[in-house]
Amino acid sequence: MFKDHPKGLLGAALSNMGERFGFYIMMAILTLFISSKFGLSETTTGYIYSGFYASIYLLALVGGLIADKTKNYKGTILIGIILMAIGYLVIAIPTPTPVPDLSLYLILTCAGLLVISFGNGLFKGNLQALVGQMYDNPKYADKRDAGFQIFYMFINIGAMFAPFIAIGVRNWWLKVHHFDYNASLPELCHQYVAQGSSMPAESVSRLTQYANNVMIDGVPVTDLLAFSNSYLEVFNRGFQYAFGAAIIAMLISFVIYTINRKTFPDPANKAAVQSRGASTASKEEIKMNAQKIRQRVYALFAVFGVVIFFWLSFHQNGYSLTYFARDYVNLDIISIDLGFTNIKGAEIFQSVNPFFVVFLTPLIMWLFGMFRKKGKEPSTPMKIAIGMGIAALAYVFLMVFSFSLPAKELLATMSVAELDAMKVTPWVMVGLYFTLTIAELFISPLGLSFVSKVAPPHLQGLMQGCWLAATAIGNLILFIGGILYTSVPIWVCWLVFVGATGLSMVVMLSMVKWLERVAK
Repeated sequence: MFKDHPKGLLGAALSNMGERFGFYIMMAILTLFISSKFGLSETTTGYIYSGFYASIYLLALVGGLIADKTKNYKGTILIGIILMAIGYLVIAIPTPTPVPDLSLYLILTCAGLLVISFGNGLFKGNLQALVGQMYDNPKYADKRDAGFQIFYMFINIGAMFAPFIAIGVRNWWLKVHHFDYNASLPELCHQYVAQGSSMPAESVSRLTQYANNVMIDGVPVTDLLAFSNSYLEVFNRGFQYAFGAAIIAMLISFVIYTINRKTFPDPANKAAVQSRGASTASKEEIKMNAQKIRQRVYALFAVFGVVIFFWLSFHQNGYSLTYFARDYVNLDIISIDLGFTNIKGAEIFQSVNPFFVVFLTPLIMWLFGMFRKKGKEPSTPMKIAIGMGIAALAYVFLMVFSFSLPAKELLATMSVAELDAMKVTPWVMVGLYFTLTIAELFISPLGLSFVSKVAPPHLQGLMQGCWLAATAIGNLILFIGGILYTSVPIWVCWLVFVGATGLSMVVMLSMVKWLERVAK
């Protein structure tokens, strides 16, 4: 796979794989952790999730500026790894649940997330810039798209296994304390702790039935308040131990990066060479180059504007789509008993997307290669437009299966039997993520390739940061998914994302010819 590619690609891919393994341990459980730890609603959790996810990519812009200014790309990346490990440590430190002071503990958690965001900003875009420079060599130039697809595949090898670690650690800790896993219990436990005997009778009945079902030793629950406090404490302590596994992943990434550091190119060296060359250029050449730079920057920002709506839709995977899996999917079908723990939970679907990335990437690369040999390979802008259309089809698929489902607000009035009867097969989520993954492979790695190819050499770090900043804007409005999920029929929620991705496809198609000219 790495044959005929630059020597440093393997080291960069492995470094990123380790970092992404830790990151996706956290992302697989983050929204459910915030809800279960602090008793927050899906909508309120969404504001925190959106702000965090946006800050990851906004701070990547800052990371690009720092690297471009200091000319120390490799050192900036290394500091980013260290900061992320510190951030994971902050949120991994065990704290009591229910929290004795909501504001204090929520601020501490958000502070840890902010440190992770800043570390990620120093790491992510600048490592991508290093990979991009590897393909500036004419020897490797025609393999740029393939190189970024390989790089992207290794990201997802880490992401593929991360949810299993997160779920396994949490459910192991539950089992140690003689509890089984139930996705609905944290919300019900928080409700009972807050309302006590004034809690609606139907909800009390559900809590009682679920509580007795999760008692591994079969001892009947007689004190719902004591059970609720105990279950919340154990459930969330397991989450925090899972965050600790992310620290180990960051240490592995640190070691791999350090060992391979000398094999990586340095964009600072290239910028210095070009700066010295520019001093001898004629006025006409300087004027031409400045005009070309403007055209390239305009083209990049046009693409950035389109992909905002893809990320708004795609990154619902850790938010509204995870809540959908928790509330509307039959999770019992996919429970895996390992003896010391079991793999069961809505978070498990977070591994489906990276699984398909890993196994579909070679197929997509082969497909593009076949078209390339025939001289019919679509341009990178056209591939991105096609990807937007495929993303729209993914949400059409989910919308069809959601027509008969009750709105989220009605679930509290339903009995356990009624809830079990209306739940859909897990294959719905698998089909959704399969389609979304194809769309992702047409957009994300090729978008990185397009940026590295079109960005002016002295703005590589900055433009990679701007690509991530565009992602940040999409993430900043992720909370829209939570508002829709809790306030409108479920199928209407997905219809909004059909519209966002479908319209983006139309806009991208209208710009393809212009973008192709600029990229030449």
